[in-house]
Amino acid sequence: MRPSLTYIGGSTALIEFAGLRLVTDPTFDRPGAEFRSGAYVLRKTQGPALASDALGDVDAVLLSHDHHFDNLDGSGREFLGWVPRVLTTRAAAERLGGTAVGLEPWEAIDVPGKGTAATVRITATPARHGPADLDRGPVVGFVLEAAGYGAVYVSGDTVWYEGVAEVARRFPVRTAVLYLGAARVAAVGPWALTMTAEDAVEAARAFAGAAIVPLHFEGWEHFSESRAEVDAAFRRAGLYERLTWPERGRAIQLGA
Repeated sequence: MRPSLTYIGGSTALIEFAGLRLVTDPTFDRPGAEFRSGAYVLRKTQGPALASDALGDVDAVLLSHDHHFDNLDGSGREFLGWVPRVLTTRAAAERLGGTAVGLEPWEAIDVPGKGTAATVRITATPARHGPADLDRGPVVGFVLEAAGYGAVYVSGDTVWYEGVAEVARRFPVRTAVLYLGAARVAAVGPWALTMTAEDAVEAARAFAGAAIVPLHFEGWEHFSESRAEVDAAFRRAGLYERLTWPERGRAIQLGA
């Protein structure tokens, strides 16, 4: 079977790859929820397309980081308790305990695929959550690889920088799932903390030929760019045909 992605909302998607069912950054709280962290409040504007109990068995969570509510909200934390493996940063694994496994960038773990002879190698990848002098704490992305499958990259919360470019050089990625939205939090500063539309264009050029699947572009008040800005940037760059927009609650096929 070809890999697929079902968009649930915000940073949350179900990826089916070599028989494994993997959920990215789980956020299942209701719309209107508010989360205070120090000097700022994050407000959720859109609920999940699917409830956590509608997903069925899940083999692992790919958790880019645990310390921001738009990547792990209250219901998402509860969901972690039902999952046999949570792959995340070393710092997050220490805080979460339980089934959490911490990975440093470029560290890999092999997970047996289901229904196939393939073993899935999941490699943690570097991420920088904002400008170089304002990193918002440790974050990782992930690359999924298995014999007979095109590699899938999940960026996690990052801007475009040399670490992401190195992922493109190291792996033959067929699908790049990019966290966009140009997240901005006034109390932190005017800078984008996740990829802008122009960042996504640079990433698309680096991941030559890969399908680009946006994630993390709606559902929270602090996103400063929407689908319209991404579409416009890719049209200007002549790369619009590379975009594959996910559909809420429906599976789309990823690159073979």
